[in-house]
Amino acid sequence: MGQGAIENGETNNVVSNGSAADASSSLDRPVRVYADGIYDLFHFGHARSLEQAKKLFPNTHLIVGCCNDEITHKYKGKTVMTDQERCESLRHCKWVDEVVPDAPWVITQEFLDKHQIDYVAHDALPYADASGAGKDVYEFVKAAGRFKETKRTDGISTSDIIMRIVKDYNQYVMRNLDRGYSRKDLNVSYVKEKRLRVNMRLKKLQEKVKEQQEKVGEKIQTVAKTARVHRNTWVENADRLVAGFLEMFEEGCHKMGTAIRDQIQEHLRAQTRGFLEDGQDSDDEDYYFDTEEDYYDDDEYYLSDEK
Repeated sequence: MGQGAIENGETNNVVSNGSAADASSSLDRPVRVYADGIYDLFHFGHARSLEQAKKLFPNTHLIVGCCNDEITHKYKGKTVMTDQERCESLRHCKWVDEVVPDAPWVITQEFLDKHQIDYVAHDALPYADASGAGKDVYEFVKAAGRFKETKRTDGISTSDIIMRIVKDYNQYVMRNLDRGYSRKDLNVSYVKEKRLRVNMRLKKLQEKVKEQQEKVGEKIQTVAKTARVHRNTWVENADRLVAGFLEMFEEGCHKMGTAIRDQIQEHLRAQTRGFLEDGQDSDDEDYYFDTEEDYYDDDEYYLSDEK
């Protein structure tokens, strides 16, 4: 792979193979453990792996290498955070004692010697060497017996976080628009912004309607439980109330019609008296109604709108 192999009879700065307790007690200094990675969108899965590395020995100095943007974008892909941001995140992790920026993609003997690294910690799965130097970027330290395994945390990774954002992309765009970002900041067209805002308003309206429906349903259940009545009783009461209302309505309409008829007849009588006083002939009976039947038909009045 292009890196020098660790020769037999290593220097006194490197611990010998054995248990963690033996390794720690064989030195009068902390065991220097190295962990490397990209650490984009630093999350608790990263922190847990570093915690495991820190706790490999009773007395550990944990060195964490962070690859820069150039090499990462070349071999792995675009990152969300810059290399400076990723290094700063690592510096704020309590398990980390030292951060090495511009870490190499593949560990070499020269790098181990430079930083006086005793062990390299990472999960045991082969990590494909995209640079073409080998099948596994940790093949060298594994063969030398200087590799310590840590366990990955299931259910969390940088790729998982990015997938969640992509999956709910529209919601996160609206979230940032509402927080003051412009559509240009988010690389969103004018039409898409308007469409998203309309869809979000419709969604909020649907949620409010659903909420009101649930509240009404709860109130109905509460009333029913309190009154301790069955559905049939509700129906019977409703029928009785409706019938009573219609009866009252019909009676009111009849009284109103009678009052209107009386007023019209009184008006016509007044006109007739006026004609007589003026000496005019009032034999025309169209101006006066002797009976209710001549003017007003109860059934026709009430049923005229029904066809």
